[in-house]
Amino acid sequence: MAKAGEKQSGGIVETIKTIFWALLIAGIFRTLFFQPFWIPSGSMKDTLLIGDFLFVNKMAYGYSRHSCPFSMCPFEGRILASDPERGDVVVFRHPVNGSDFIKRLVGLPGDTVQMKQGVLHINGAPVQVEPAGQFEEVYARQGPMGYYPQCENAPVGEGGTCTKSRSRETLPGGASHDILNIRDGFFSDNTPLFTVPEGQYFFMGDNRDNSQDSRYARANGGVGFVPAENLIGRADRIMFSSAGRSLFFVWTWRADRFFKAIE
Repeated sequence: MAKAGEKQSGGIVETIKTIFWALLIAGIFRTLFFQPFWIPSGSMKDTLLIGDFLFVNKMAYGYSRHSCPFSMCPFEGRILASDPERGDVVVFRHPVNGSDFIKRLVGLPGDTVQMKQGVLHINGAPVQVEPAGQFEEVYARQGPMGYYPQCENAPVGEGGTCTKSRSRETLPGGASHDILNIRDGFFSDNTPLFTVPEGQYFFMGDNRDNSQDSRYARANGGVGFVPAENLIGRADRIMFSSAGRSLFFVWTWRADRFFKAIE
């Protein structure tokens, strides 16, 4: 007959085993299939808002060492690789600081990319841009970090309406999405001509005046060109969204964004 101490010890061992296998299965799922991702900043508005929660499709482009937590996959390059498409919203590992970024892919290997007077030019031709009204949001702290939005109609008092001009941009190949404008004549509106090297990509945020992306050199806090190896996956759909400082603030949930496809 087993003693009480032996039963308790056996129960602890079984609990440890259960936790171990649960973590292992979750780790495999996260590595091979889908990785959860919270939107922490406003660089992709209005496509993605602070507090949007999504799963990143890690099967879309194949796997690299960055597919594993802490970039611990024991191989170089990509396996089961598939090329991303222009217009994809992509999560990638920052080439310098190792954090995960999410931006829109606009420049493929061999492309030239340049901003002229706020209009994106690809391979020497301006992309199609059409006015699409205004994007409005409340001027208040957003998300757990408590960032205030940037406003085209600044200054705006607490609780006021913060606006940005919105346009519909269509990239070569037909992918369309909204972009926002906060100010004119900023560095990001008039850039040098970039030529995307082979095996690398050029990314931009949809909130064009509030995005540290490939337009900015890594030495200045930007992303620069992103190697194919650093791609983690494609963002396809928003699963959940909360506008509040905490997930538990039910009254701040954005039910209209639940399961919303990402353009």
